[in-house]
Amino acid sequence: MSKKKVYKSGFVTLIGRPNVGKSTLMNHLIGQKIAITSEKPQTTRNRIQTVYTDERGQIIFLDTPGIHKAKNKLGEYMVSVAEHTLKEVDVILWLVEPGTYIGASEQQVLKSLNRVKTPVILVINKIDTVKKEDIIKTIEAYKDVYRFKEIIPVSALRKNNTDTLIHTIFQYLPEGPQYYDEDTVTDQPMRQIAAELIREKALRMMSDEIPHGIAVTIEKMTERDNGMFDIEATIVCERESHKGIIIGKGGSMLKRIGTSARIEIENLMDAKVNLQLWVKVRKEWRDSELYMKNYGYNPKDI
Repeated sequence: MSKKKVYKSGFVTLIGRPNVGKSTLMNHLIGQKIAITSEKPQTTRNRIQTVYTDERGQIIFLDTPGIHKAKNKLGEYMVSVAEHTLKEVDVILWLVEPGTYIGASEQQVLKSLNRVKTPVILVINKIDTVKKEDIIKTIEAYKDVYRFKEIIPVSALRKNNTDTLIHTIFQYLPEGPQYYDEDTVTDQPMRQIAAELIREKALRMMSDEIPHGIAVTIEKMTERDNGMFDIEATIVCERESHKGIIIGKGGSMLKRIGTSARIEIENLMDAKVNLQLWVKVRKEWRDSELYMKNYGYNPKDI
């Protein structure tokens, strides 16, 4: 009699200091761009739920904001979301970069991990940027600071060792049902994904000119009879001077942001998109619970 195949499923969260490559790794693991990536810290503001399915089972990834010391109400909310998630999941992936120095950011993560009993896999990302001996030194530095179930070096960008990571995650997941259809890659509404893609383009194109205080709201998203989508979105910033930079000379920067975002949204939706962007100022919105709620960040959700 043949042995019944075990189907595993569960929830996995990715944590680590900002810009360690959590969103890049998740996008590569599921094979599509869902989480936004940027050189600026704290790019991911809400938990983004994505789904990986194969014959072994189903992994639901939660990409949380980086665990860091909060500087405003938005920062406090993001840390609370991240820490709350650690208790809800079956496996935690802690992403670090190669290096032997375990600094304040890493100590902050360790403090959070010591408050939970969830299995933790240490993932050393960006191994394509260093020599093999540097990876070994990193493993030596981290192996005694926490009781990791596994330590796996990967390159999210080059997809090196990501198959091993998926295989290892399945080893620690319980038997369970298929939560989502096989073709599901995210449970996020398309409006939210569109807003995040617009925000990513704004952050990337303005580099250091604009601080991190921008949000994007989708005012309207409708489908025409011919399958084309009309999307109207507003980029919210904190100062009048920022508004001028976002719009650019003769509207040039806003046009660049819009064109780049439109192409990615079209690729994701597999449909033509007419995207219109506006810019408005809301002073110190990151310290206002009302504005935070309006822009999709609700502290009462956690």
